[in-house]
Amino acid sequence: MDCWLWAVRLMKTRPDAADACRGGHVRINGRPAKASTIVVPGDEVRIRIAATTRVVEVTVTIRKRVSAAVAATCLIDRTPKPPPEALVPVARRDRGTGRPTKRERRELDRFQQQA
Repeated sequence: MDCWLWAVRLMKTRPDAADACRGGHVRINGRPAKASTIVVPGDEVRIRIAATTRVVEVTVTIRKRVSAAVAATCLIDRTPKPPPEALVPVARRDRGTGRPTKRERRELDRFQQQA
């Protein structure tokens, strides 16, 4: 399992993938997965990375890390889209206006505390 997560580039390193399995962040077909669990085509893998849960289906099992283009063919991403209210608009400043003043900073802080 940890080899596959690393090979298809869902995790940056193999130890990170093993830690995720040990921590209970990886499930295969609804069951917790160990790092040594073998995946087969057709398995549904749920992995919690940061604050999001990725849902992927295994199409090809690989053990060696390959290019991103080849790795994309080894899985089908079935992660649901985030709800629109989860996407918070980012405040933008006009180009060339410089850093916010102390007053503008306080207004921004008050606005962020309300949200």
